[in-house]
Amino acid sequence: MDQLAGVSGLVVVQRKEWGEILTGFETVNKYVVLDTSGRQLYLAAEEGGSLLLRWFLKAMRPFTMAVLHKDGRAVLRVRRPFRFYFHCAEVVDASGRLLGTLQRRFSLARRIYSVLDTSGREQFELFGPILHPWTFEIRQDGREVGKITKKWSGLTLEAFTDADKFGVTFPADWDVSVKAVFLGAVFLIDFVHFENQGN
Repeated sequence: MDQLAGVSGLVVVQRKEWGEILTGFETVNKYVVLDTSGRQLYLAAEEGGSLLLRWFLKAMRPFTMAVLHKDGRAVLRVRRPFRFYFHCAEVVDASGRLLGTLQRRFSLARRIYSVLDTSGREQFELFGPILHPWTFEIRQDGREVGKITKKWSGLTLEAFTDADKFGVTFPADWDVSVKAVFLGAVFLIDFVHFENQGN
């Protein structure tokens, strides 16, 4: 996770397989994680999982997303159990130590997640404004301190035109474990809110 030190933003690009693009059949999700200058930091891929679960549950399927260093070492895992509505995910480091938990809260019209620390206390809130469906504000004590945005326009990656793109911004001086939790949030948000919408 040391590569997250000093970084104030990430770009997460989903890699679509040609078979999935042509047939619409759901395959395991794969992503490239870059810094805002376009330097590759990590690869991420859905681990295991059942073909039947992908077929029947689609975006609601449980998953484990492994975030890998370029040499193939796992640096993070994002584990999401099956939930019909109150979606959640745990972000753990390579040794399995919990870094934080994302938990969807009840709301009739808005998309709100609590970001919990290792003790289960709310540290941040992810808030999806009604009029900005592609955006989740990272709030701390009611104040916006960062953002997760789908199809972020701050970096053009022509090689990935068939893939979803997310931008994540946060203070550069945050602890790398906190930044890792928000990287994990991108995968949960992509599955829950954008997986079945196409590009």
